[in-house]
Order: sequence, then C-alpha cells, then structure tokens
Amino acid sequence: MALMVAREVPTSSTMAVPHGPASVGVARRRLRRDLGDRQIPEPVIDDAVLILSELLSNACRYARPLGPLPALGRGARAEVVDQVLVGVPSGTHPAPGGREREDGTIEPDGGVLVRWQMHADGVLTLEVTDGGAATRPLPASPSLTSRGGRGLGIVDQLASDWGVRDAPGEVTVWAALPARARHARRTGGDARSA
Repeated sequence: MALMVAREVPTSSTMAVPHGPASVGVARRRLRRDLGDRQIPEPVIDDAVLILSELLSNACRYARPLGPLPALGRGARAEVVDQVLVGVPSGTHPAPGGREREDGTIEPDGGVLVRWQMHADGVLTLEVTDGGAATRPLPASPSLTSRGGRGLGIVDQLASDWGVRDAPGEVTVWAALPARARHARRTGGDARSA
C-alpha cells in the first residue's frame, strides 16, 4: 500500500504595468481573478485588492517608474487588458510596448512591477516595485479634512505585516496577509514605526 501526501505548491504571478493610474484597475482585476481561481476566500480577496490598489496608486503618484520595463523572461507576452498593454512574464525577452524610434525600433516605456505570491504556509504577499521617490514610504497622519494620505494606514490595518525593500534604482513596498484563515490583526506595540 502506498501513502500519498498532498502538499500545496507556492504559486506566484508577476506583471509589468505602465507607470500610470490606468494600471491600478488592470492590476486589481487580474489579482481578483487570479485569487478567485485559487479559491481564496472573498474577504481575503477584497483586502488583497485594496492593499494592492493603495501600493500601486502610491507608486504611480509619488515614485518614478523603473527604467524600461525589465526583461520578463523567454516567452514573455503582452496582454491588452482594459486598453492597457501589460507585460506578462514566462521565460528572457522584454515586455512589449513603448515608443517607436525614428529607426523603427521600440524604446520600452518605464513601468512598475506588480507581484503576488501565495506561500505554502497560507500567507499571501503583494509587492509593488518602482523607481523610488524623494521620500521613503511611511504612513501619514492626515487631518480629518485631508483628501489623501490614508493609503499606508489602510495597508497597515489590513496586512499582518508590510515593509519597504531598497535595491539600486528601485524600491519595493510589500504587504503580507493570511489567505487561508482570518488571523487576528496586529496589535499596538509594533517596533516597525521607526
């Protein structure tokens, strides 16, 4: 008699999107579809979509785009989603899209990388990588009448953890949340606020 053990394999999705507000809706819809296909509970999908919206909106509003959209791998293809050209990775070609030069070649536009990954332990991570900004992403304390400044506060409330990673020429803001069970939210006393 053979004993079989099933184990969930971590899965991820990465997309390169143009640096601009239209990309936010495209990324949200793709995340919602992808997580729904993986049978993630709807409340978790709603939280993940809101977190991704806040991170990507901040990247498009405050940060510089990455240089030309990075190479996404062999077999990379472009999808037009809601009239926005989106690079979808799979193996070492750059994502299509950009401006045509006088010599007929394409100069890729700058963009933003969006990634989500479901880990074997049931934690979903969301990442947005851009070209950085003059200031580091930090939650603000807006007044009651302010029109903005609440995005990272929302991320802080919904995510079990979040942070910022720096690399030469790029900044990644990430957030993690439990995708299989609704764990208790973080409580005060977090040392990350420094």
